[in-house]
Amino acid sequence: MTTRRSFLKTSAVLSAGMLVAPQLFAYDKKYIGLQLYTVRDYMQKDPVATLAKVAQIGYTSVEGATYTGSEMFYGMDSKTFAKVLKDNGLVMPSSHYRLGEEQVNGASQKGTLLNDWQRAVDDAAAVGVKYMVCAYLSTSERGSLDHYKKVGADFNKAGEICKKSGIQLCYHNHDFEFIQEDGKFPYETLLANSDKNLVKMEMDMYWVTKANQDPIALINEHPGRFPLWHIKDMDKTTDRMFTEVGNGIIDFKKIFKYADKAGLKYFFVEQDKCPGDPYTSITESVAYIKSNLV
Repeated sequence: MTTRRSFLKTSAVLSAGMLVAPQLFAYDKKYIGLQLYTVRDYMQKDPVATLAKVAQIGYTSVEGATYTGSEMFYGMDSKTFAKVLKDNGLVMPSSHYRLGEEQVNGASQKGTLLNDWQRAVDDAAAVGVKYMVCAYLSTSERGSLDHYKKVGADFNKAGEICKKSGIQLCYHNHDFEFIQEDGKFPYETLLANSDKNLVKMEMDMYWVTKANQDPIALINEHPGRFPLWHIKDMDKTTDRMFTEVGNGIIDFKKIFKYADKAGLKYFFVEQDKCPGDPYTSITESVAYIKSNLV
């Protein structure tokens, strides 16, 4: 029988554990994710075989990269795609989308935050997506700080629709959000002009570092705002290019100590460019992660 005394004792032990190792309570370590943009060429040719290979290499979750425009997941409807994931023991808790201000061939693109978003949310829910992420703002979608304020308002509206389906909206950064305008970073404007409960952030460790910012400082300034991370390393050359996790200069061991404060739920390996076969690169990355980070 649980008494008040035993409950308090158990609570004290748990609290002490969190003080010693808070990262243990932040995310489920069985999920080691891959952003599928890393293997985009393979996904375009044969998505079913590619997902099987990704699972074989050791990844247990993936993040989608192509829904916008086609309103399909790699050429598959939500039911078919969900089955392919399940058959390979994978989950897709997060997927990328576009804002939709930019027109393609003179037409608005569907499946974006600004166009046919409800359909995108419904399809995401059917696949089991928990986080829908605005992946990128094109040059025409950036503009002044006032425009970023409008984008923040657009995020709030899209986030409300997500919330009704039990999904969280996020925004994925690059480095352009840290180019000052009128003494402020656009990233700060997005954070300030979007509801912290409706709009979370997916922190890309490479691009934050490339912009000469400190991921840990951002976490400390905005605790709980970063449930998703892109684990992307930066090589040791003067070009500061992409490299396999563990081969570069980003101190992921240190950053992961702040997982609980960030509110981390899932992380995904992403390598925009690989020196050879992407399968080789993602194999090296997952080996490092399993040995050093989880």
